[in-house]
Amino acid sequence: MSTGTRRLDIEEINDVTVVKFVDKKILDEGNIQIIGNQLFGLVDEDHRGKIVLDFSNVEYLSSAALGKLITMDKKVKAAKGKLRLCTIRADILEVFKITRLDKLFTIFPNQEKALEGF
Repeated sequence: MSTGTRRLDIEEINDVTVVKFVDKKILDEGNIQIIGNQLFGLVDEDHRGKIVLDFSNVEYLSSAALGKLITMDKKVKAAKGKLRLCTIRADILEVFKITRLDKLFTIFPNQEKALEGF
């Protein structure tokens, strides 16, 4: 895993990697870089194929953070894995809808639903 402050809480549930974001606001470019590197490391270094990103802690998300999520989706698909998102606040979900990212990502209302049938 990348060095630097941990920006993610990572937990294994059965054979699924559940990632919770530590930060409430994912706005700072430096933090976004660290988050990206830690997310990408799950696929590139740890070879995890089933990943759920849990946004229950996140109140704000910048467009740069969305870019990292798109790259993460590409990496997971290239590794023939699956990426699911869950527990996204309504105002952030609205941004996903406006940018049509709700069509790219598989989004669930909560972690339990995201883990079902993985």
